[in-house]
Amino acid sequence: MTYILGGWQSDFAKNWAREGMEIADGFSEVLGDGLASVDLEPGDIDVGHVGNFVGELFAGQGLLGGFFAQADARFDGLPTSRHEAACASGSIAILAACADIESGRYGTAAVLGLEMMRNVPGVTAAAHLGAAAWTGHEFGDATYVWPRAFSDLTDEYDARYGIDERHLRRISEINFGNAKTNPNAQTRSWGFTNLSFTDDDEANPVIEGRVRKTDCGQVTDGAAMIVLASPERAADYARRRGVPLDSLPRILGWGHRSAPISYRSKVEASAADAYVFPQVRRAIEEARGRAGIGLDGIDAVETHDCFSMTEYMAIDHLGLTAPGESWKAIEAGDIEIGGRLPINPSGGLIGCGHPVGATGVRMALDAFRQTTGTAGDNQVEGAKTVQTLNIGGSTTTTVSMVIGTAA
Repeated sequence: MTYILGGWQSDFAKNWAREGMEIADGFSEVLGDGLASVDLEPGDIDVGHVGNFVGELFAGQGLLGGFFAQADARFDGLPTSRHEAACASGSIAILAACADIESGRYGTAAVLGLEMMRNVPGVTAAAHLGAAAWTGHEFGDATYVWPRAFSDLTDEYDARYGIDERHLRRISEINFGNAKTNPNAQTRSWGFTNLSFTDDDEANPVIEGRVRKTDCGQVTDGAAMIVLASPERAADYARRRGVPLDSLPRILGWGHRSAPISYRSKVEASAADAYVFPQVRRAIEEARGRAGIGLDGIDAVETHDCFSMTEYMAIDHLGLTAPGESWKAIEAGDIEIGGRLPINPSGGLIGCGHPVGATGVRMALDAFRQTTGTAGDNQVEGAKTVQTLNIGGSTTTTVSMVIGTAA
């Protein structure tokens, strides 16, 4: 069992390059403020893990574990590692840290996720992010690889089940609305009109195929950090802070599955399956199985809405509806705060932002906030258990976690 002691998130609305920041500055900021948020010193951390996808392409920088000691000399000698799984990089870093703790090697771990992505033109950013697709084999005719990929997923759902794109627009509207009250959200000050979530080509232009502007997650500079601990170290931490151990959230269960890198290979393989992405469904079910709970034991979800279509897929794969019937949960208001299963109360990738390597860590941090009642205006009342769903590429890597408290 691994506990989450707390953590910190940068302001996703910041443009690091415009503020004269390098990726090292973002690392230093989240490390220092993350430790301060849990009232720990460098000497309290036994191991460091970093989630990052494309530091080399956007910032010309690899070997990010070296920034622990660069940021604070007291970390000199700390064992560190960097993990890459496209948009699931942060969750993979968390799983690696959990393995370190559960094996008994270390008692505490600092897990950082970060990405600097707004320092290049949009078309260049899209090309860099396309490295998570099968380079040279698919989407070569697309200007924007990932909008094209999830436009193709919209086509796939339409062919299998039928789809009304108004439901996709409603997903985006909900997530942008949730972001309005999130003080760290990239889009919290954005303005919208009554045409922003329609098929109006001027107010909501097409990006690729069936994907429009408000369907898209954001290109974001940002970082997030959590501190993980073994039961023994968490008990000591709780004693020093004068709080019950059971009030600290734990990673109750996890699922991790991979599929071929090719989008087409995945959808062809699932042609006779109830779910378009069976490995996504498998990761979700394994996380709940390890936690010993079912869907009715989940109070909220932080899911991977890199595009509105991704969340549409997640709704049925989470089991909130039958396959292909995600629209029912959207129309019923089930996914809204106050609904049956609130999804992305933070605003998600569409509203809060998507610094790729940080997203999985940010999801875990938001689960910590929800289950400790510290999510502010985005709080889901009474939330004690939150499931995360973090996806890399076209569901090439999927990680799901169930995070909760016993109190």
